[in-house]
Amino acid sequence: MIKITAAAGTALFVLLLASTRLAAQVAEVPVAVPAVNALTESAVEAGTAKILTHDFDWFDTARSRAVPVRLYLPAQATPAHTLPLVVFSHGMGGSRRGYNSYLGAYWARHGYASLHLQHVGSDRSLWGGNLFGLVGRLQGAAQEEEAIARVGDLRFALDQILADQELGPRIDAGRIVAAGHSYGANTVMLAIGARILRQDRIIDLFEPRLSAAVLLSAPPFYGESNMAGILSGISVPTLHITATEDVIRIPGYYSGVEDRIAVFDAMPGAHKVLAVFDGGSHSMFTDRHRTGGVALNSLVKAATRELSVAFFESALGGSNVALRNWPARHNSILAKFMSPDY
Repeated sequence: MIKITAAAGTALFVLLLASTRLAAQVAEVPVAVPAVNALTESAVEAGTAKILTHDFDWFDTARSRAVPVRLYLPAQATPAHTLPLVVFSHGMGGSRRGYNSYLGAYWARHGYASLHLQHVGSDRSLWGGNLFGLVGRLQGAAQEEEAIARVGDLRFALDQILADQELGPRIDAGRIVAAGHSYGANTVMLAIGARILRQDRIIDLFEPRLSAAVLLSAPPFYGESNMAGILSGISVPTLHITATEDVIRIPGYYSGVEDRIAVFDAMPGAHKVLAVFDGGSHSMFTDRHRTGGVALNSLVKAATRELSVAFFESALGGSNVALRNWPARHNSILAKFMSPDY
């Protein structure tokens, strides 16, 4: 177990101020948020399969915190044919509408329910208000309290969807996985068993309903030298995805792909997979279409979603064939691939 010191700073779970420039690049244009508990539903053609999207504005009264979510479902989902669930956590400054064009809809087309969270303390609202207050808002979003609250959002959202009389019976509670990008990857690591010691108290946010995790551009827990100690409680299979130019750079601070690989190396057990794309950028794994190069961006997104589904299938007790075949299919854009157990 790791004791966090004051020297490590006040925002050890996240990208700290290194996220400010990056997050400003990937922020979404603010749009109106529906009223609390409103439900919207739309059916869209996504490729050859129709999917349904539901927007919920849930509210956790125990924490006095709103938890907006977007749910993607295959249109044919019924209680007679339950679905595995992916719960997704966005990066700094994102929303439930992010990552939808290449992840949420894709997973639904391939037979998964996909629940995208919006973390109100570190979401797109950061970009509103006085520009001179932006750094302060980002600092606030990077605090320990928000990192913990994000895991609470995930747990509350799982409670809500599984208890829902209409949606709950469509979900297979024994096949739930988590995925997240950047700050969202930190959130997921805490939910699957990463533990820290703060003021002689263990902060353990383990969510036992999660069976596997996808970590896109996972940052380390900054200020800590023994990552293995923090991650030692994790036992579920993990998929780590990054790129050689997955870099955060501001004056006085640098975080590169080596940090993402360090997280992979420190992750316990053999049930882990690492894919490193050649080139790219940190924000390439959002819905943005031009970062990292237009052509590579498109190829990486296609390869990432294909790999995620192959990993889900394997981690949830299905076939390993698609996962084993994936590297050969995308060798031209890969810098590194490691899959010790598959």
